[in-house]
Amino acid sequence: MEQKANSFLETEPLGRLMAKYAVPCVISLLVAALYNIVDQIFIANADYLGSYGNAANTVVFPLTVVALSIAVMIGDGCCAFVSISLGAGDRDAAHKSIGSAVLLCVASGLVLTALYLALQEPILTLFDGRVNEETFHHAKEYFFWITLGIPFYLFGQALNPIIRSDGSPKFAMASTLAGALVNIILDPIFIFVFRWGMMGAAAATVLGQILTAALAIWYLCHMKAVRLERGSFRLHGRLAKKYLPLGICSFLSQISLVMAMAAIQNMTLKYSAIDPIFGQAQYTQIPMAVLGIVMKFFQIVISISVGLAAGCIPVVGYNIGAGRRDRAKSLFTRLLAAEAIVGAAALLIVELFPHQLIGIFGASNESVYYTQYAVKCFRVYLCMMVLATVNKGTFIYLQSLGRAFASTAISMVREVLFGVGFALLLPLRFGLDGVLYSMPVSDLLTFVICVIVIRYTYKTLDCGEKEEKGVQFKH
Repeated sequence: MEQKANSFLETEPLGRLMAKYAVPCVISLLVAALYNIVDQIFIANADYLGSYGNAANTVVFPLTVVALSIAVMIGDGCCAFVSISLGAGDRDAAHKSIGSAVLLCVASGLVLTALYLALQEPILTLFDGRVNEETFHHAKEYFFWITLGIPFYLFGQALNPIIRSDGSPKFAMASTLAGALVNIILDPIFIFVFRWGMMGAAAATVLGQILTAALAIWYLCHMKAVRLERGSFRLHGRLAKKYLPLGICSFLSQISLVMAMAAIQNMTLKYSAIDPIFGQAQYTQIPMAVLGIVMKFFQIVISISVGLAAGCIPVVGYNIGAGRRDRAKSLFTRLLAAEAIVGAAALLIVELFPHQLIGIFGASNESVYYTQYAVKCFRVYLCMMVLATVNKGTFIYLQSLGRAFASTAISMVREVLFGVGFALLLPLRFGLDGVLYSMPVSDLLTFVICVIVIRYTYKTLDCGEKEEKGVQFKH
């Protein structure tokens, strides 16, 4: 009998596999998150940009998440499907789904770029780019150049999990790291030496994204477990209908985050205008700028959380395909413990060192109101991070089991029903503080649901394991 590709996923110790796959995935996502965060750090510390540039960066950030949502839907869905296919020994489905995913990435990137360029001002207005004229000017400049890099960004991010599913998590990490290093090197040159402002920050980012995309293309020509053929690169509709639903949770978790950010930014703008301090013209942009910084730190934490879970997708998918539910269950336990540790460490940092965090983003150049609001924002908005990381790990683990509907439903409840709903309702009672309360309340209620889901998942994995052992015994 022919040995199945990636058969080591069924035999190697789970701790070693988790380290092998999750750590590079975490690093890849952290590096991807650093693109926007590094831009914001250099922008904030440029005396000619400051909080206006910071606010502009916050306005544009959700629009890059839209591209990321499409990328992860295609990439994570294809990754899960390829892993399950390889576990079942179906290499034909594996190579055809990858070829189809590549075509979808290219088409999606071009369409999204065209839409952004055509609807630039209405989109920026929707995300409160008109908080004041200077912020709007910076937002338009940054948005235009970032938009030109959307096809490369989307392609590179989508191919990253696909490369992991082929058994090369280190290459996936290295390709993203290479692009981020280009961004980190060029940002200070373009912003401080050439003084290109928002255009310089965006140009550094786009050049890094181009390098990551180029490395992904190189890897497609040198895959290991899956060999691509000319016939792979067709839009195989039958396979797309199978792998896209597996990535729909990743898509909705990102796109609903955009909806939540839009609601939060709108409420921040509305209630800042009637705040005794931030209603003053010279301070109007501060809440928006601070909120962006806090979201960036949260993005770092969630990148670690998602990386831990997404790194397990190939391992879980393969073992489910191979009938090893016992290993899938054990990995779930390890994952939940790791997620809780990450959340606890992040919580200690924001509660104990908020001044140091905000100092990284140029607080010395701003008013005392900037620092005071930032400290409050860190401590209140992120106080339930332990629950947030466990919730995220649960969503993605369900996705790796092929339970797209359950994963999607819980994610939508968290991001849309709770995330958007509380962001709109709580400010009615608590004003600007209500925006900050929306995050911890949403995570707490979602955790209650996740506890029920976790118990049910353990039970179904136990039942499946017993059924498989019974079949083996009969044979």
